[in-house]
Amino acid sequence: MKEAGSGPAGAGNLHAYAEHCLGSPEVETKLAVSHEAWRACLAGELDFGIEGEPRPIGFARFPERPRRVDPRELPRRGINTVDGRVALLHAVAHIEFSAIQLAWDHLYRFRGLPQDYYLDWLRVAAEEAEHFTLVRQRLRELGADYGDLPVHGGLWSMAEETAYDVAARMALVPRFMEARGLDVTPGMIERLRRAGDARSVEVLERILHDEVGHVALGSRWFRWVCDQCGIDPEIEYFALVDRHLGGRARGPFNLELRRRAGFSDRELELLESSDVPR
Repeated sequence: MKEAGSGPAGAGNLHAYAEHCLGSPEVETKLAVSHEAWRACLAGELDFGIEGEPRPIGFARFPERPRRVDPRELPRRGINTVDGRVALLHAVAHIEFSAIQLAWDHLYRFRGLPQDYYLDWLRVAAEEAEHFTLVRQRLRELGADYGDLPVHGGLWSMAEETAYDVAARMALVPRFMEARGLDVTPGMIERLRRAGDARSVEVLERILHDEVGHVALGSRWFRWVCDQCGIDPEIEYFALVDRHLGGRARGPFNLELRRRAGFSDRELELLESSDVPR
């Protein structure tokens, strides 16, 4: 494996970039590959050809730090202290880092989709790398860094569970797990604003703006796949939530942001009522 910034073997091919990014344990390599591939795309130098089958999802690697623990082991701190804000921002940094991996796996794992699908998730990978860098810079300003605190691996666990099907992946990663960010981030921003941390507010506002679009892409491609299969997307969404998560959908929900991200009024009604259609 080449070092960060040197590019993968077969440089210029989207899936070679994907294997390089997913297969490297180095944070800097993942960031560099994400930016390099997006620059190649914008320059018209990216090859979208696919060779062979995707490797099993277990080949993806993560850095040794941060240490992964059960969510119940994570410390809870108020954000009126520097340590509390560091803990919050570290959790956000890990979500954004996981989102880089997720976007690359979305476009690597599922074959035979329109080219726009691959373009969309490549752009997301580059944006998530920008988000991670912004949060990491803020952590460093506060005297910390990514890897200093333990994290949990819920987002990637769902990626592993949905590796069998693109509709399940779109429904349960962007439209379920990541959509929770649309619900909770405005409250985090308000708490940080009350704590007087204007710089962290600025970072989270940028992330929230982009994440609405990322969840909207999940909505777009979930519905596209359902249309191709002749499946009702609203019924299929809740069937997948029920199958994989026991129907669990915790509110409160930010209805305005979820509408902007492609949730229908019927979906929002069902989420709020926990009335899963059969």
